[in-house]
Amino acid sequence: MKNKPLLLLAAVVLSGCGAQGDLTDLRDYIEETKRRPAKQIEPLPVFSPLPPFSYAASTLRSPFERPIEELASVKGGKSVEPDLTRPKEYLENFSITNMIMVGTVNQANTQWALIDTGPGSQRSVEPVTIGNYMGRNHGRVISVSPTQIEVMEIVSDGDDGWVERPRIIKLQEKE
Repeated sequence: MKNKPLLLLAAVVLSGCGAQGDLTDLRDYIEETKRRPAKQIEPLPVFSPLPPFSYAASTLRSPFERPIEELASVKGGKSVEPDLTRPKEYLENFSITNMIMVGTVNQANTQWALIDTGPGSQRSVEPVTIGNYMGRNHGRVISVSPTQIEVMEIVSDGDDGWVERPRIIKLQEKE
C-alpha cells in the first residue's frame, strides 16, 4: 500500500515513452538535411608567434602579498640611526636594486653570497656575509641562505628620523 504513489508515477512516466505518434515530418526533415551539400569549413586563422616574455621583477615584492610593514622607531624610545662614522664598504657605492645574487660559497663554516653589482663600467662580483653593508641606504646583511639574502636598510622617514626597511635579494637563476 505504501508503494501505490510510486507505482502510479512509474506508470505515468512509462506511458509517455510508449506512444510513437506521427513522426513522418521529423523523418522527412532529417532526410532533407542529409541530402543538402556540406558547406565548406573556413580555414583556421594563422597567428604570428609572440616573443617570449621574461619576468624581471622576481626580486621585488609580489603584488599579491601584503606590503612589508616598515619598522618605525618609537618616539621617545630607542631610535634607529645609521652609523655615519664607520668606513663605507665597496658595495655601498651601488644601488641595491641593481644588485643580483648569483651564487653562494661556504668557507670555514661561513656562508658567503656572491653579488653581481649590476650593469655599468665597474661591474664585478663581490662576496658578502652577515654583517656586511651594501646599497646606498645603509643596508646591513642580516641573513644569507643558498637562495636569498636578507638585508635591513635604514632609510629616512621624512620627519628627520629613520626607519628600518627589510629587503630580500633572491638568487638569480640563468635563463
